[in-house]
Amino acid sequence: MRRLGKILGTIVLVVVLGIAGLLAWLAAKKPAMRPPSAEKIEATPDRLARGQYLVEHVTHCLGCHSEAYFDRYALPIKPGTVGQGGFPFDKKLDVPGLVQAQNITPDPKNGIGDWSDGEVLRAVREGVNKDGEAMFPMMPYPNYRSLSDEDAKAIVAYLRTIAPIDHVIAPRKLDFPVNFIVKFIPKPLDGPVPEPDRSDTVAYGRYLSTVAGCTFCHTPKDDKGRPIAGQELSGGWVLAGPWGRVVSSNITPDPDTYIGKASRDEFIDRFKSLVPLAGENAPVAPPGKNTVMAWPMFGGMTREDLGAVYDYLKTVKPIKKTVVAFPDAPAGS
Repeated sequence: MRRLGKILGTIVLVVVLGIAGLLAWLAAKKPAMRPPSAEKIEATPDRLARGQYLVEHVTHCLGCHSEAYFDRYALPIKPGTVGQGGFPFDKKLDVPGLVQAQNITPDPKNGIGDWSDGEVLRAVREGVNKDGEAMFPMMPYPNYRSLSDEDAKAIVAYLRTIAPIDHVIAPRKLDFPVNFIVKFIPKPLDGPVPEPDRSDTVAYGRYLSTVAGCTFCHTPKDDKGRPIAGQELSGGWVLAGPWGRVVSSNITPDPDTYIGKASRDEFIDRFKSLVPLAGENAPVAPPGKNTVMAWPMFGGMTREDLGAVYDYLKTVKPIKKTVVAFPDAPAGS
């Protein structure tokens, strides 16, 4: 009996040591990464113009990385906060810990002023920060990895031109085991990413839809925050915050959806009609009917680009699903 007790004790000790060793390995583990490139991006006029267009009207960088008026339609950015860091997402918003959009201004102390261009490029598309740490995929780097090399460089070049803001962001705190799981998400690029073929409007629309976050926001998530396979673009993701609750819409071309019914010009004009509500012109939203969909910002896209998005959306698999976008709106509003 004593011998059996010793054997069991040894087994327990081995298991405990094994678990301790695994946890120590996970704590020290770095994500998959490649060294940041040593290139210095030339800020040509064309590149800066493209970068401004992408950042302000396509990739929605500033919408997340700035402070917003949460009570105004489409959450316009507060003046003087552009790029300084965004709203803290915590457990009240179903985030496993605390995650906050970082300061992406050129401030050398609290922003990206002391990051090399290669380090910013790697962070945007590969999900690894300056210190070699994995970024939480609320920053949609799995989508941004589709950015062409030239578009990614244009974004970095433009970010260098926004006003630096000395603004401190709270450090990230992730609960166990997400703090370890997140280390396995980043993936280095396989090679150069070419420019999309703009003459193929469906392919170019797919590109724009990916980097603009259409797929990211309009695909429902499971209880672990992972996109549900086979439900791409069918809506149903509940986005809750100080703006209230809004549910992303079904943007597949099912006959009962807006995409299924609208013409190409109607789709484009819907975005363009909301451009006047940008910034300080945004009205206070009715109770329960605000939206995180940045209509005025996306409305700044060219008609050609919006048309390409429409052309792509018309090709995706139709999914029949009814979504109530504003579940907290008063009845009959």
